[in-house]
Amino acid sequence: MAYEDAKSSSVETNTLTKKGQSYDEKSAETKPGVDIESLPEGEFDGSGELVLNDARDITTHVITVEDDPSLNPWTFRAFFLGIGLSAFGGVLAEIYYFKPQTVLVSNMFLAIISYVLGMGMDAVVPRTGFLKWFNPHPFNKKENAFIVIMSSAAATSALGTEVLAVQRLFYNTTPNGAASVFLLFSSQLLGYGLGGLFRGSLLYPSKMLYPAAVPLVSMFDTLYKDHHTGTNKKKFKLFWIVFFAIFVWEIFPEYVFPLLTGLSVFCLADQSNPVFTNIFGGSNGNEGLGLLSICFDWQYISGGVNPMTIPLKAQTSNFIGYILCILVFSGVYYRNLWNALALPFLSQELFYANGTLYNQTLILNQNLEVDPVLLEEQGLPFYAATWVVQLLTTNLGMAATLTHLLLWNREDLRLAWSWASPSRIRSSLTNFNWKFWQDSGLRNVEEEEETDPHYREMLKYPDAPNSWYFAVLVISVVMALVLIYKTNSTLPWWGFVIALLLSAVSIVFFGALYAMTGLQFIIQPFVQMIGGFLHPGKPMANMYFVLFSYNSVNQAQLLLRDLKIAQYTKLPPRAAFTAQIIGTLFGAILNYILMNSIIDNQREILLSVEGTNIWSGQQPQQYNSQAIAWGGLAHELFASGKRYQWVAWAYVVGLVVPVPFWLIHRYFPKLRADYLYTPVICYYIGWLCVGINSSILSYFSVAFLSQWWLRTRYPRWFAKYNYILAAALDGGTQVMVFVLSFAVQGAAGTSHLFPQWWGANQNGNYDRCLQI
Repeated sequence: MAYEDAKSSSVETNTLTKKGQSYDEKSAETKPGVDIESLPEGEFDGSGELVLNDARDITTHVITVEDDPSLNPWTFRAFFLGIGLSAFGGVLAEIYYFKPQTVLVSNMFLAIISYVLGMGMDAVVPRTGFLKWFNPHPFNKKENAFIVIMSSAAATSALGTEVLAVQRLFYNTTPNGAASVFLLFSSQLLGYGLGGLFRGSLLYPSKMLYPAAVPLVSMFDTLYKDHHTGTNKKKFKLFWIVFFAIFVWEIFPEYVFPLLTGLSVFCLADQSNPVFTNIFGGSNGNEGLGLLSICFDWQYISGGVNPMTIPLKAQTSNFIGYILCILVFSGVYYRNLWNALALPFLSQELFYANGTLYNQTLILNQNLEVDPVLLEEQGLPFYAATWVVQLLTTNLGMAATLTHLLLWNREDLRLAWSWASPSRIRSSLTNFNWKFWQDSGLRNVEEEEETDPHYREMLKYPDAPNSWYFAVLVISVVMALVLIYKTNSTLPWWGFVIALLLSAVSIVFFGALYAMTGLQFIIQPFVQMIGGFLHPGKPMANMYFVLFSYNSVNQAQLLLRDLKIAQYTKLPPRAAFTAQIIGTLFGAILNYILMNSIIDNQREILLSVEGTNIWSGQQPQQYNSQAIAWGGLAHELFASGKRYQWVAWAYVVGLVVPVPFWLIHRYFPKLRADYLYTPVICYYIGWLCVGINSSILSYFSVAFLSQWWLRTRYPRWFAKYNYILAAALDGGTQVMVFVLSFAVQGAAGTSHLFPQWWGANQNGNYDRCLQI
């Protein structure tokens, strides 16, 4: 679609332009019974309605392209609310870090709170005299976007707190406070510096959709357009009805009636069957696979990935991986591979051969390095078999990503390194100005032919240039090099350099996959494997190696997602940059404070294998166990000929996995092998390794209802309401979860569970499966 056409298009228009042709919705001719999925992008279904098939269709018909340059985000109100919600988000993110299921702070949640507060200040503060400085004009969409980007940068549990939590929980050491905070600063900003340099290929093209950003911007359009008339009035009404309905509903599965977290007919029928617990249970942390369980708790259905926003192609590959996961986990466990039956079914801990927890401190000397004599006394540890599968399939998916993108997205990867081309480097050196804050950030127009039409609207604003991101990178590197020696991390300087180079390459591949599919791979096991072979016998060095490599990839992805939000809302690039830096630094401090508070109050639960339905130490547990296994025992456990050798060999196998699919599509295109993301299939074979799994059936039910049935059967309704509905569900849920976390679930002290009754089995698993 030409940019001129994209600017004027919306879900309301009757005439649309595609590839130079004009279509009229009412007269579009399409054969009855046509396969919607096989239609060319931007075609119409049998009723003459446009089906949104690709990223460009979604971003030009679901959200507004036009910009109002008169809207000003640089206000006291924006900074005041941004800093306040950064505190709010940073605290909430750290609470979620210690939950039994990985849940992220929703941007919609932050957007709703900031909208309400911003409109409140607009209505209450007079716009006269000195007070006009506090309320200069009506609260606008760009202010709201500025606040959300700042607070979302803070609302991420810094991986550095995981390193510090492991030291407190498993090594009984509490690092210096100042060093801890600067460690968080450097590790969080490294990824920002790297991610900013790859904007040309991972941000600007339309195919880099960032699905999680679409509901948020759709909600902004609804809130800031005239919601008193027409479609926007209906959107506005739908949003608030659903928001308050889910807000009230979440009290029941989260507190009063936790059986609704996972309703399993099989477990209710036989409450003493351990096999049923492993296969059908899943309402509690690390309980079971949750097969055919029904979940009514949107917190766990949506989790960190709203099922209504992920493209159908990615959902299909995810579903195939899920089915394979159940088959592989069951086969490995009940065939007793890797001593499986003597160990827990699901766990990320290390064990002795008899199934008791492995005491890793007994094999470390005073320098926190593995002592061969002590290791001989204790013996090599075991992983739960399902966790071995997760490590294996993670490596399989990581390697498949490299090959998949090289086969299908070569040009995108080439553009990723355009900033490092000889001509660009020569140009940068010729025009170098050490006063990087004065860099005008001029863009290369020749590379913008395939850019997002929203980005083209941004060309009127001064850019936050590469030199700014490069400066952030240099400062972070200097801080990190000082801290790895001041904190006795045992990581040498050359190990840090390798971690940095590894993260730069990974950002290109996994950043592209995340931008296109919305699915974010956790590449931590792969990075730990590399670090383990580089620094054998040094678990502490392994933790720091992962911190500076894996965390940088994660932070770069979050930075680019927020920059996409800025493009969609037309927030000037320099405002987005400012918001991200402030939010990141402030959030890191709050992460550190709350981490210490939760460990002080919930230490015993965090050290237990299963945890509770409210608190869990699964994340620091797996980080520690992998640091010991990879950092201390890589050669003893994962080298060729050793017990878990296929975990490392899986990386080699993964490089080949996408090739057959690519060949099939090349020679037999009608088979649509291009519809599958092989890295996603491989990665999700190990999906159910930890956490609460009772929500998966509900997750896919919602996903296919939204992205297939509604999108193809009711495309007009989908375009107007799908993403605003997703925003309302996430927003209402996370407001109630925050309230309950502090009111009754012990976020800052003692928890107060709902009294025991049939729907709240406080003495066992909530789904009434046998507690093993």
